[in-house]
Order: sequence, then structure tokens, then C-alpha cells
Amino acid sequence: MSHRKAFLVALFALVLATTSLGRAGPAFAHAHLLSATPAADSMAMPPPTELRLKFSEGLELKFTTVKLTGPDKALVKTGPAKLDSGDNTLLIVPLAAPLADGTYTVDWQALSTDGHKTKGSYSFDSMQ
Repeated sequence: MSHRKAFLVALFALVLATTSLGRAGPAFAHAHLLSATPAADSMAMPPPTELRLKFSEGLELKFTTVKLTGPDKALVKTGPAKLDSGDNTLLIVPLAAPLADGTYTVDWQALSTDGHKTKGSYSFDSMQ
């Protein structure tokens, strides 16, 4: 193979790879937690009646979970999670009862609409 032909093949491969990467960007997106109410490391006064988790991507509700543990490390009862009716990136988790004073941990797992899984956790304090 001549040098010129090898150069053209390499150049074509580079252009093809660059073009493919440019189009594949959205396929690598994940649902990252952007914000939450109550916020991470915050003091919730009065205690919240629900958790609101805002993600960077739309969620598949059936495969997205949130667990809340209280100051005694026991699981806190919540109602069924739902997506905001106008925003599939906003997950709402109602709390079954008012929270006692103390530190709470939110553990979440999310499946974005493009099929990628993410998980994380954060804590907040609650005071009446």
C-alpha cells in the first residue's frame, strides 16, 4: 500500500471515528441527581411531608427506588413514589408520617429513560 493510500485510509478512519463519537454523546447520558428537597446536608424546619429529587434525565419510575432511613437506622415508611405530571425528571416520594428530630439518609437508585442506572445517597437533618 502506498503512503498516500495509507494516509487517506487513516484520515477516513479518523473522520469516521470523530463523527461517530459526536453522535453518540446522548447515549452516554445518565440520570444524575441535580437537586433535592430537603437538600443534602440541610436542616429541614418544619419536617418535610415529601422528598423531591430532581434528575438530569427522565426516569423509568418502575425501576427507580428511594429508601429513607432515620436516626435509629430504621427504614422510614413512605408512600409510592411518582413522577411529576409535567416533568419526568422530578421524582416525588410522600412520607407516611411526620419525621422526628434527627438525621435522615436518602438512598436512591434511578434508571433513566435511555436505560442507564445510577445510584447515590445524601443526608439531611429534620427538626420540629
